[in-house]
Amino acid sequence: MICYEPIGIVNSPFKEINGMPIQPVGARGVAGQIEILPDLQGGLKDLDGFSHIFVIYHFHGASGYSLLVKPFLDQSRHGVFATRAPKRPNSIGLSVLKLLKVDGNILHVEHVDILDGTPVLDIKPYVPTFDAWETDKVGWFAAATGRAETERADDRFK
Repeated sequence: MICYEPIGIVNSPFKEINGMPIQPVGARGVAGQIEILPDLQGGLKDLDGFSHIFVIYHFHGASGYSLLVKPFLDQSRHGVFATRAPKRPNSIGLSVLKLLKVDGNILHVEHVDILDGTPVLDIKPYVPTFDAWETDKVGWFAAATGRAETERADDRFK
């Protein structure tokens, strides 16, 4: 058995799943905060030296999972592991957010595509030298990536 305890919570303007951006690229300029538990604040030392962070979180608005899903950006069904759909065997989400500032135990972030009240499981610094790879294929996303900025969530993954 694997158990995780949240390290904090996301405060965002998105109170409902319907109408939310589906990726950070569709949430450009959307500000939010990540409130880290006060007893974990010491772990934020030196984080303000990074412009972007990985935020790993629990999709608390989704329940159950499907191995085949129809994602927001396509009308065909795909294996869940070939998508970023929230209804997964382990409901873990990942976003790269711009870190504006660290204020005590509060992280001020931008490009927030995360539901308000979402439990945060971990934060890691984004380092382009380590994390940005050139790719030569992106699967079925190739025909859909341009729509990620304007596509909005509905309730299909509740």
